[in-house]
Amino acid sequence: MPSFRVETAPRSYDAVVERGVIARAAQFLPPRAGKAFVVTTSDVWRLHGPRLSAALDSRAYEVLLFPGGESHKRMGEVETMAERMVELGADRSSLVIAFGGGIVNDLGGFLAAVFMRGIPVLQIPTTLLAQVDAAVGGKTGANLVSGKNLVGSFHQPLAVLIDPEVLATLPEREYRAGLYEIVKCGIIRSERLFAVLSTRQSGVMGQAPEIVDDIIAESVRIKAEVVSADEKEGDLRRILNFGHTIGHALEAETGYTRFLHGEAVAFGMNAATHLARRVGLLPEPECARILECVRLYGPIPSLAGIEAPNLVARLRSDKKTIQGKVHFVLPERVGVVRIESGIGEGDVLAATQAALA
Repeated sequence: MPSFRVETAPRSYDAVVERGVIARAAQFLPPRAGKAFVVTTSDVWRLHGPRLSAALDSRAYEVLLFPGGESHKRMGEVETMAERMVELGADRSSLVIAFGGGIVNDLGGFLAAVFMRGIPVLQIPTTLLAQVDAAVGGKTGANLVSGKNLVGSFHQPLAVLIDPEVLATLPEREYRAGLYEIVKCGIIRSERLFAVLSTRQSGVMGQAPEIVDDIIAESVRIKAEVVSADEKEGDLRRILNFGHTIGHALEAETGYTRFLHGEAVAFGMNAATHLARRVGLLPEPECARILECVRLYGPIPSLAGIEAPNLVARLRSDKKTIQGKVHFVLPERVGVVRIESGIGEGDVLAATQAALA
């Protein structure tokens, strides 16, 4: 299976896509590292803990159980885990293993970034969304009441170990949520990936190994390439936010409890696609093509009762808003997107209403 090199100034590392790679986890830890602290949730540890435990057989480690869920992705949980690490003998030679979904990888990475001013982290994502997005690229963070990931740090991992075998235990809704991030990768940078998703939906949903491994690998390749070119989102990396601007507003508006992150991104992609069509960037046939591909992997939960003006108002506090200007990633055609700011609020409102319809 393929391995993709992520090259950044602080660290270069591999994102490995390989069935069964969890069994090799110890090979990616520094030989002289101290105790490892596995940040995970009880369900992930129950399902997959024995495999990681066997892999770490000769290494000293402790398990830090995190409650999970977007509502717990908060600074208080980071402090609780840090205090527990101190109690269990952590020091500057220790490291964190983030073993779980996107929230675990975000928060576990942030814990590693700030504990004793920074210790190493190994990312082992166990959901599809985390495998193709959250675990790759060094973005870590926690939520505030006012918005998603408003507190965080760039902290590149030792490696990212992506094992497609673990996806067999995912609930279908979680799997679909991850597929939306793969759809995003196709729209922003890969006509070939988009074609696979558009024409082989039954194989994708049936988790045919050759198809699943291919779409994960292509998504990770894209993420590694973009992060290597722009680690801290100064330019190119912003394209990875396609669907996230309005999607984050939807999550905040509903208290992070109604939609999974990937589902919110799906809504955000629909809104951004309508917006691109409305401002004249996207031809109608391409607009329909993108919306249909997103629809193939639905449905998302009901949008009933959500008001477009409320979502638009929340855009002002998004972390991608700079000096009062909201930046949108908008498609020009499948595989090509551009960053636009200064779009009139009326157009944004109309596009958001179209996505809610």
